[in-house]
Amino acid sequence: MEAFVRAHPDATPFHLPAWTQAVARGCGQRDRTLIATRDCAIVGVLPLTEVRSPLFGNALVSAGFAVDGGVLGEGDFTPALLDLAHARGCGTVELRGGALPPGWAADDTTYLGFARDLAASDEAELAAIPRKQRAEVRKALANALEVVTGSRDLADEHYRIYAESVRNLGTPVFPRALFRAVLEMMDADILTVRHAGKPVASVLSLYLNGTVYPFWGGGSEAARGLRANDRMYFALMAHARARGCTRFDFGRSKAGTGPAAFKKNWGFEGRPLAYAKWSEGGARNVNPLNPKYALMVRTWQRLPLPVANMVGPWISRGLG
Repeated sequence: MEAFVRAHPDATPFHLPAWTQAVARGCGQRDRTLIATRDCAIVGVLPLTEVRSPLFGNALVSAGFAVDGGVLGEGDFTPALLDLAHARGCGTVELRGGALPPGWAADDTTYLGFARDLAASDEAELAAIPRKQRAEVRKALANALEVVTGSRDLADEHYRIYAESVRNLGTPVFPRALFRAVLEMMDADILTVRHAGKPVASVLSLYLNGTVYPFWGGGSEAARGLRANDRMYFALMAHARARGCTRFDFGRSKAGTGPAAFKKNWGFEGRPLAYAKWSEGGARNVNPLNPKYALMVRTWQRLPLPVANMVGPWISRGLG
C-alpha cells in the first residue's frame, strides 16, 4: 500500500499508512483504511479513521486529523463506507478531498488550500514574496533570532509553543502522543526559532515526494513583535530546499480569515478544497467558527495554560 501511495501523483502524507497508524497510536482512534484491488494489485486507497467522541459523536473521517485525504486512485468505496458506518454506529462520514460521491453534501467554499513551487535560492524566494510581506521578512532576518532544526530532540519545546498558540486561538491542543508518533513513524522534522536562547516559534513539517507540508506551527506571545513566524517560514523554505524539496504546501485555511490572508501575503493563491459529508440523523460540526462554539472559544482563550493543556487533549482526540 505504501508503494502505491508514494507512486501516485496526487498523494499527500495523509494518504500514507503511517499517518492513520500514528493517529491511532497518538489519539486512541481506530485505523479503518480501505483498499481497492484489481487482479491482486492495489488500484485505490481510502485512508480512514474511526473517530469516537462523547462530545462530538462518532464518525468515519478521511483522513482523520488531516486537511486532505479522500479516495486516492480508483474504486467505488461508497458501499463499503456506508456498511462500515452502520456497523460501527457512526452517524457521519467525512471525505476531505478526492472524488466526491454523488448525492453527498459537498462543500467547496469553507476551506482554501495554499501551495506553490519553491524558488531556487533565498534571494529568488525573497523576490517571489509580495513587497509588503517581503519587508516583514527582511525585518525578521535583521532580528537576533536563532534557527534550529531537529526531530524528537525538539519535540517538547515545540509542543509547549504549539499548545500556547492554539490556546490563544481558543482551541484545544492535540495529545502530545500524536506529535511523537508522527515524528517516529513519518518523514517529519521540527524547525524552531529562538530569541535569547528561548524558543518563540516552532513548526512540525511533513515531507513527501519533494513537497514540504508545514503542519503544526505556532508562536508564543513574544513571537509577533520579533516577527518570529516570518523568520520561521522563510527558514523552512530554505531548509526544505536543502532537503531537495521543490514545492511548499502551506496547508489549508478557512476562507476570509486572517490565516488565509497571511498565506496570500506570501504569494500563495488559495484554491478551493472540496470536502463531502454523508450523515444519518444530522452531521456533526466541529468547525470552531460555528457560532454555537463562540462562547466556548472565548472561555478557552482565558484558561490558564496548564489547565488547557491538561483538558485539551481529552477533547481534541475526538475532533478528528
